[in-house]
Amino acid sequence: MPQLLLLLAVAILAFLLWRNLARQRRLRYLNRFPYQRLLDARLAARRPELSAEQRREVLAGLHDYFLFCLQARRRMVAMPSQAVDDAWHEFILFTRQYDKFCAHAFGRFLHHTPAEAMASPTQAGDSLRRAWRLACAHEGIDPKAPDRLPRLFALDAALGIAGGFVYHLDCLARSHPDGSGFCASHIGCSSGSASDSSDAGGGDGDGGGGCGGD
Repeated sequence: MPQLLLLLAVAILAFLLWRNLARQRRLRYLNRFPYQRLLDARLAARRPELSAEQRREVLAGLHDYFLFCLQARRRMVAMPSQAVDDAWHEFILFTRQYDKFCAHAFGRFLHHTPAEAMASPTQAGDSLRRAWRLACAHEGIDPKAPDRLPRLFALDAALGIAGGFVYHLDCLARSHPDGSGFCASHIGCSSGSASDSSDAGGGDGDGGGGCGGD
């Protein structure tokens, strides 16, 4: 029996080491992937109103999003930016390249799932809160008391994206007569549910985001 326990412990340690090395390899692949070279021209055609610098920021946001999907393992991560979602769509159109990318980056195919296709509003809300927590951690922001929006949640408003998602740090402290925008200050809370609306008009829900990766 002691020998069996020892073998089991060695097997578990070997598995954990292998998993850690695999994650480090995937992280390096994500960090070195040439998003700009592959996607800039296609994003420019889709969003001609964006400057070269703005497109670089969008593609940096796409890199952020893929990092969060890796960190979340197989849990759904909502996409908080329409601009970044457009870049993701353009990437998916490179079918073979995207399939190869997913295999190297995640060890599986990363599906694009619209919010309305998610199993329930709860799943959509959970995936948005997960995106919020991961984005805040990535940029050193307190998710429950943010002093600014992380890039993925700030991009659409900063770039003036038509049909984009607009988030506000504290919806209770600010007035939005047109009813636009989503509350960002409550996304990271453990209670309540986030909106799974893909309508850029927003509303009074706790979040936005029209799709997720799973």
